[in-house]
Amino acid sequence: MRPMNMKNAITKTQLLVALTVAITLLFTPAAFAAAPGITSTAGTAGTFNLTAQDAYLNQPDGEAVYSWGYGCLTGSAPVFVPAAIGGASCNTMQVPGPTLVVAEGATVTINLTNSLPTAAGNTSILFPGFQLTSTCAANATNPQGLLACEAAPGQTVTYTFTASTPGTHAYYSGTQGDLQIEMGLYGAIIVLPTAPPANCANGTSVTNLYTKTDFGTANGYAGFPERDFRLSTAAYDHPKSCYDREYLFQWAEMDSRIHRQALAQVQAKANCAAGSSGCSLDVQTEPYHPSYFLINGRSMPDLMDPNYAGEYPHQPYNGNPHMHPGEQTLVRTIGQGRWQHPFHEHANHVRILARDGNLILSPTNPANNLAGVLMFNTDTTPGEAFDGIFYFSGRGLNWDPYGHHPGPDVGTSPDGTGNPGNDPLAHLSCTPDANGYNTGNPAALNYFEWCQDHNKPVQVNPFGDVPAGGPATLPDPNVFTNGQWYGGTPYFGPDATLRAAMPTCTSTAGTGAATPGTNCTTLLPSNTQANPQNERGWAFMWHSHNEREITTNNVFPGGMLMMMLVDSREFAIDESQ
Repeated sequence: MRPMNMKNAITKTQLLVALTVAITLLFTPAAFAAAPGITSTAGTAGTFNLTAQDAYLNQPDGEAVYSWGYGCLTGSAPVFVPAAIGGASCNTMQVPGPTLVVAEGATVTINLTNSLPTAAGNTSILFPGFQLTSTCAANATNPQGLLACEAAPGQTVTYTFTASTPGTHAYYSGTQGDLQIEMGLYGAIIVLPTAPPANCANGTSVTNLYTKTDFGTANGYAGFPERDFRLSTAAYDHPKSCYDREYLFQWAEMDSRIHRQALAQVQAKANCAAGSSGCSLDVQTEPYHPSYFLINGRSMPDLMDPNYAGEYPHQPYNGNPHMHPGEQTLVRTIGQGRWQHPFHEHANHVRILARDGNLILSPTNPANNLAGVLMFNTDTTPGEAFDGIFYFSGRGLNWDPYGHHPGPDVGTSPDGTGNPGNDPLAHLSCTPDANGYNTGNPAALNYFEWCQDHNKPVQVNPFGDVPAGGPATLPDPNVFTNGQWYGGTPYFGPDATLRAAMPTCTSTAGTGAATPGTNCTTLLPSNTQANPQNERGWAFMWHSHNEREITTNNVFPGGMLMMMLVDSREFAIDESQ
């Protein structure tokens, strides 16, 4: 048997406990998500050489679960995307299978070699939404199955289709689906539009690429201009499908009893001959009681670790979205398991763009407008894919999340000058555009600030219940969870965090004396250190609203739970790991 995979997750557990009592948190992750995968030359015929094999999936409770999955055939040389992500690899078995990124209109060829244990029998791949252009040469070696041409043990079968529809699509086994999909034989296909709309790449609708080249030198922040981790500038051939960041999430669950039973029978029939009497599995897939709930093959907290992390050799993709305020974040989601999962994205609803590659168009003006609904829970249905846009700006919070304040400060500044009023970031302007956002200067740290809340403190009267004028009831800061995961302040960015650590009361004109209660805060940071040091962001829970699904073997936290990390633009989001 495989040794157990012991993993220290204490710090991440402390984070989740803190999340239950605070709406604005400091979160300092090791890596971010993006939508990594493999591709061929864009716009041309592409060939992918895949294999189906068995291996073990590491889970946060220490269990290594016997599973099956698609992977890259030994000797194949896939091209990894996005190119900026380092350390990419494609194992001979992974769950989910390799994300296949192709161009709209491309001819796609998949060569699948069945390297599963002999007793597992035949296997195959279905490509729902695409019409296969090659016929199955059914014979004794590779027979025509009920749903697809199947590869017998040790054999290879070829599928060819045209990537006719942009968007996010699933692929999965078409053979004994109740067992083979449960064991891990599923993956995603992302089809990119060949001619993204011009407005999506003209520089005015892209907010995440901070291109002011002297920004790092002028203000001391590293990492700018930010690198582009998108696969495209638009999800579809439509002017309203532009996006700034993208993340792919594949949902599934596992009943470990099924996996243990499959392993026992595979081991008992290790030397049987393919097709001989008794050389097959008889695994009972009902009743179904999953104990692991997975996003991209991992459970919380493992899904916060980097893409291609060495401790998950067969689970290369993470789930850790990250954004700046005002960005359009494309959420690609596929239901790969048996159950529907009611997934809730805190901080805003998600606007559905399309389902299974079918844009939801306006009935009155389809060329210019989409008509997808805003969803509080983005229900993930088995076998269904959807694309949606998530957006967050801080609008309507009723306080200034950047820590701005009018007039000079009093007290001692963090740099020892004694004059916090000299901090220019405390006095940035906010000029509303037609929609109320600060968009006149794309280089400003408060780009896309909601100007109606500019200069509003979070506490009109500090401590405890906030009387009229305050947006929330705040507990004594002394009861907040201490530690590196909580910054102790509801403000974005390291500079705003430091300003919140001072008595930021407005001075009485001409006297230099502070007027208590007019612009003060007692939210002193419990820890102003972070790694990376210049990050002070907010973390919003994204999780299943089925409570059991945010556990691992009924222990919280675990399962289908992640964080959306929102950082001000002084923090460079680097998804290369």
